[in-house]
Amino acid sequence: MKRKVTKAIFPVAGLGTRFLPATKSIPKEIMTLVDRPLIQYAIDEARAAGIKEFIFVTSRGKGALEDYFDHAHELEANLRRSGKDDLLEILRDTNMDSGAIAYIRQHKALGLGHAVWCARRLIGNEPFAVILPDDVIAAEKPCLQQMVEAYQETGGNMVAAMEVPPEKAGAYGVLDINEDMGAMVSVKGMVEKPKADEAPSNLAVIGRYILTPKVMQNLNRIKSGAGGEIQLTDAIAEEIARSNNVFGYRFRGQRFDCGSKAGFLQATVAFGLARAELHDEFIQFLIGMTASRRAAE
Repeated sequence: MKRKVTKAIFPVAGLGTRFLPATKSIPKEIMTLVDRPLIQYAIDEARAAGIKEFIFVTSRGKGALEDYFDHAHELEANLRRSGKDDLLEILRDTNMDSGAIAYIRQHKALGLGHAVWCARRLIGNEPFAVILPDDVIAAEKPCLQQMVEAYQETGGNMVAAMEVPPEKAGAYGVLDINEDMGAMVSVKGMVEKPKADEAPSNLAVIGRYILTPKVMQNLNRIKSGAGGEIQLTDAIAEEIARSNNVFGYRFRGQRFDCGSKAGFLQATVAFGLARAELHDEFIQFLIGMTASRRAAE
């Protein structure tokens, strides 16, 4: 019997240097996409997938992240007195129940694999999800929910995957495919940041994972890999050799790399246009700006 996935790790220890000077005083995960911080999109996706326990791997200077999920009693009282029930309802989604959320410090920046390993004692002997908040995915059915449903059929380890141009494969972990079954592929290998001419496919790993506790055991033994960091990809690859139970899942949706400025801007446009109350005014602005630029050329 496959165990339910009820725990998720959110690696949020990065310094966000690509977004300086903004990230000098606020964690990157608190930066807003339209009117919600990046981390809220990740939490909402996890909740939709049935996650009950949320584990944040943080570092120094992330206090604002912890405060965000706490109850703001004075603000809530003011809104209640003012009869602003709609805003109170919005705030409810940002509150986490006592005991549902845990914070663990990653004291050294030793890579994604090390960040996940830091949460090992809270994971125990259960399957778990990993969500990278930088990867924001717009989808009718949230990406992790799609994966959890597929996981009920396969078990094992599962990574979200999408096709990328061959020249961009070097920025990702890339799957070496054993069998392509459409939405699902069985995996015979994973290569972290390969050279363009050495990539085994153009199917790249995106920041959503469902993993067995054996991956944690692999991380216990693993040494630094690509870039001198402890790579999660290497720990998952060990399970291919040992158990042949690693799958790639082609999710339905559009992924935005909000770890880059260009990706963040693209996501802002896409999510802004998706909001009914913003769409008409926003699209008129974009059309007007595009027209004026063309005229200037």
